[in-house]
Amino acid sequence: MIRTLLKQIREYKKASLLAPLFTGLEVLMEVLIPFVTASIIDKGIEAGNINQVYLYGGIMLAMAFLSLAFGVLAGKYAARASSGFACNLREGIYENIQTFSFSNIDKYSTAGLVTRMTTDVTNIQNAYQMILRIAVRAPLMLICSMIMCFFISVKLSSIFLIAIVILAAALLFIMIRTTKIFNQVFRKYDDLNASVQENVSAIRVVKAFVREDYENSKFRKAAEKLYNLFVKAEGTLAFNNPIMMLVVYGCIIALSWFGAQFIVAGDLTTGELTSMFSYVMSVLMSLMMLSMVFVMITMSAASGKRIAEVLEEKADLSNPQHPEIVVPDGRIDFNHVHFSYKHGSGEETLHDIDLHIQSGETIGIIGGTGCGKSSLVNLISRLYDVDEGSVCVGGKDVRMYDMEALRNQVAVVLQKNVLFSGTILDNLRWGKEDATEEECKEACRQACADEFIERFPDQYHTWIEQGGSNVSGGQKQRLCIARALLKKPKILILDDSTSAVDTATDAKIRDAFAHTIPGTTKLIIAQRVSSVQDADRILVLDNGAVNGFDTHENLLKENRIYREIYEAQTKGGGDFDQPLEKGKDGAQ
Repeated sequence: MIRTLLKQIREYKKASLLAPLFTGLEVLMEVLIPFVTASIIDKGIEAGNINQVYLYGGIMLAMAFLSLAFGVLAGKYAARASSGFACNLREGIYENIQTFSFSNIDKYSTAGLVTRMTTDVTNIQNAYQMILRIAVRAPLMLICSMIMCFFISVKLSSIFLIAIVILAAALLFIMIRTTKIFNQVFRKYDDLNASVQENVSAIRVVKAFVREDYENSKFRKAAEKLYNLFVKAEGTLAFNNPIMMLVVYGCIIALSWFGAQFIVAGDLTTGELTSMFSYVMSVLMSLMMLSMVFVMITMSAASGKRIAEVLEEKADLSNPQHPEIVVPDGRIDFNHVHFSYKHGSGEETLHDIDLHIQSGETIGIIGGTGCGKSSLVNLISRLYDVDEGSVCVGGKDVRMYDMEALRNQVAVVLQKNVLFSGTILDNLRWGKEDATEEECKEACRQACADEFIERFPDQYHTWIEQGGSNVSGGQKQRLCIARALLKKPKILILDDSTSAVDTATDAKIRDAFAHTIPGTTKLIIAQRVSSVQDADRILVLDNGAVNGFDTHENLLKENRIYREIYEAQTKGGGDFDQPLEKGKDGAQ
């Protein structure tokens, strides 16, 4: 974990080295000042020598200014290093997420990833800054002060050794107890963020069903669990300060008692005892700062594990050593494909799929909910890898291609249409970064999106809110189709992406496909038979297996599932997702 995190320091190594260097120099000045103070008292004030007072006073003043300068520089470089480290961590997490396959992403919740990039990284940033400053300053101050104390009086210095042992035992107990609690705390942060994210993104549904009280109750429970854990952790940490104060005042009382006896016996001067008081406070303050560092490290250790988990996650899919970068055409072959989302689980989503689609064909895909339609098309652009068999595009196994080159030739309009904040043109240019405005307009005409865009006051420069919240579902679908068309792909996949448009517009879009991209292989997943009946062939899926693959006319004659779907829709009989009668072509 530590090695993974430290790799992200990169260009901030220099600042990370300069911060402790200047901190060390600052400590050196502070440690020498009490020693000079003792000389002022013993050689100047008590000896009645004003010149010695001026001399050592000037030296002490110079040391104070140097300590200030070194402290400012140490703080500056520590801030630069910790902020840069946090920035690199966030970038590292984000960049690694971009390489994830769908199966990698499935391991983490969205809220969990957000928490890692915000709360967890902030904890690491604060801990790193404390390590560069306090974790360097406190041990140095402790060691140097102890050396000076032993130099003045070995007997009195034994008081500090007893204090250190007591504090170390107390800190160890507190750390062990709180580490377990903080591991739970950040998991509860994920639940809290998930509750907020879900509520905000689905606020229209919440209000439509008048579920505000329920959502408030759910959030309150998540917040209370987090509160209880923090109270438990902070309750244990609360022992830190009283124990520290007890040891500090105990040391002062012991030093005063024994120091007075040593002065009377002539074994110690007044100036040396004054210096001892300064050093004992430095030692004990150093111990207090170290306890703060331990607390912060305890909190950030849990965050560090969560961040390292994402940084160390390796994408399940990778390019071959010598990848193919040219996709010859849109031919698609499924060769006895078996697929499951959890490899080796035995729960197959697709069973023995054997299909052969010619380049330029239009293929309709239909079937009940959960039959594997989306899973099937996800394999074409290699969003997942098959368990057995192979998927070929252009006559080559998709695992032989450079993934970026393959996906540039396979345009997908997903079930959940996503638009990003920006203008309509910005969103369209996701399909082709350097597309001209005229190219964007032509793609929108093909997708029947031009009719509503031109009604907007700013037309193609209309601002789209995050997630496309200011356009309707049908408008969003047509913009996403236009975006896919701009890629001029070899294969176009429409995953139930015209469900929110009326049948007349759906027909116009399909007609545009036939005339404008005849050489593109088109796969149309649909719930409506009317959306696929004009396709060259139609694939009927049932429970992850091919139930039929033929033309509309032939399927009506020979495939019972397809015929019942068709009759249910054309006669207004209901939803073909409803279970069919037992015994009909294996449908349950």
